[in-house]
Amino acid sequence: MALSEELQWRGLVKDKTFGDISWLDEPKIFYLGLDASSDSLTIGNLAVCMLARRLINGGWKAVLLVGGATSLIGDPGGKTEERELLPREKVEANAAAIKNQVSQLFSGEPFTPADNYDWFKNVSYLDFLREVGKNFSMTELMQREFVSERMGTGGSGISYAEFSYSLIQGYDFWRLYTDHGVVLQVGASDQWGNMLSGVSLIRKKASQEVHALSMPLIVNKATGRKFGKTEEGAIWLDPAKTTPTQFYQFWINTDDADLDDYLKAFTLLPRDEIEKLMSEHKANPGARTAQTTLAKHVTRLVHGQNNNGQAEEVTKYLTSKVSIADVTEAELAEIKRGLPAISSSSGGSIIEALVKSSLASSNSDARRLLVAGAVYINGKQVNQENFESNDFQNGRLLLRRGKAFKDSALIELI
Repeated sequence: MALSEELQWRGLVKDKTFGDISWLDEPKIFYLGLDASSDSLTIGNLAVCMLARRLINGGWKAVLLVGGATSLIGDPGGKTEERELLPREKVEANAAAIKNQVSQLFSGEPFTPADNYDWFKNVSYLDFLREVGKNFSMTELMQREFVSERMGTGGSGISYAEFSYSLIQGYDFWRLYTDHGVVLQVGASDQWGNMLSGVSLIRKKASQEVHALSMPLIVNKATGRKFGKTEEGAIWLDPAKTTPTQFYQFWINTDDADLDDYLKAFTLLPRDEIEKLMSEHKANPGARTAQTTLAKHVTRLVHGQNNNGQAEEVTKYLTSKVSIADVTEAELAEIKRGLPAISSSSGGSIIEALVKSSLASSNSDARRLLVAGAVYINGKQVNQENFESNDFQNGRLLLRRGKAFKDSALIELI
């Protein structure tokens, strides 16, 4: 399958500045820009990193731009409020951490690192206005979606610094074009306006055509929310922020409606394997074979084989496929990293345990869960208000709210 056909089949093409999609089948040099406002990427960033990985696999050469300069201002795209400004030292540390994460995602495939601070630190304000600002009309910039949203009725407003972000990103493309021969920028669709700035600037300054390609923002079909945004917060690629087990659990709890999209966007599995998985899933969705495969492949890609194996082993206890009585000390420590852990007596209150472990917001909420049949001990539905001695296996049990295994707590016998 040609690269262009694969990207379309996987649903990774939204907007493009080139007419014929087969233009992608002749490898050249592209760049992906990543923000350094945090020391870790999230699974929201993971999708576009996987798009970059597929281009590399298709023969393209990659330049990874980490925004050491732009992160000092903050990308206004998708934001309703002004970002907090970070010190340069923090941005430098974040950029280094992100480069390491991308190296893991690219599995050793080569890429050229770049940091836009390297050129912006020497660009004067007057030079920037003459070389860049002169090439953009206010009419064009005011029509950008993030500007119109922030300046419209009820908007929070936008500073001149954030308003100028699109011009700065355009200059990045110009520098990468002149320094590295980059002819394509890739990103998520919420970056489309910024991506067009570079295309326009290079056309005006060099009379050359370069291009941009955006992929759709992935949305959770069950909630309608932007992918990666949960009630608990972002799912990070850094294991210190989201443990490999928590990460694995996120994927294994994927809704049926999102499975096909996630397998295509977030794994390197070929088309025939994905179609086979989806066929098996439709025949027997209760087996959750497709979710398990998704969780294994994405966790291995992000965290490596060892952490993936540990996450799988811990999940066996959370799903009650293996008795919690048999847990090893290392596995127990990993469970405690990812789940709340409290103590109780053999006749202790389940309602109290639900509240103390934050599985319920109050005693009345806990009772409601019990009455609704939404409370499980070691994978078995219960409705009593107190633990019984045989609930504990080797001095511990797993208490769960609802069907999502991540909504569990470890209860240890006093």
